[in-house]
Amino acid sequence: MKCEMLNKLLSGKRGYLLGFVACFGLVGLALAIQTHYQLNPCPLCISQRMVFMGLGVLFLIAAFIKPASILGKLFTLFQVLTALGGAGVAIRHWWLQAHRDTMIADCGVGFDYMFENFPLQKALKLVFRGTGDCASIDWTFLGLSIPQMALIAFISMAVYALYLAKLNK
Repeated sequence: MKCEMLNKLLSGKRGYLLGFVACFGLVGLALAIQTHYQLNPCPLCISQRMVFMGLGVLFLIAAFIKPASILGKLFTLFQVLTALGGAGVAIRHWWLQAHRDTMIADCGVGFDYMFENFPLQKALKLVFRGTGDCASIDWTFLGLSIPQMALIAFISMAVYALYLAKLNK
């Protein structure tokens, strides 16, 4: 009975709009944590936020597309690939944090500086390589760092996109 109610609640546009709200809600939560604890986000943190926003936009657009159509299936693929790409960034960030003791402490240059002063390819390479800032763990919740929580959220969003595709076929 509860499963049927959940399926009915998430069917159609509502499910995709919930995905949109969840993605942007996670970005809002990250901004609230940043502001409250006066944290400066590293390039990988900013990258993860951008992926969440892109994923949210994909969910929003999918809300207005027929899910059973070829375009709807293509958007499901885009959602899953975007979420998995975000998971990859979160894994890289987590790896840097796990190996922070062996890293040379290097704060590096800021995100804005990278994109203003380097060619796009070099700036992207610098962003995904991470810096000493990316290796520091400034905040945890239930023993999980921010990239670990982001990884859980990205995987959950990929599964959610597949669930919505199956529900709305």
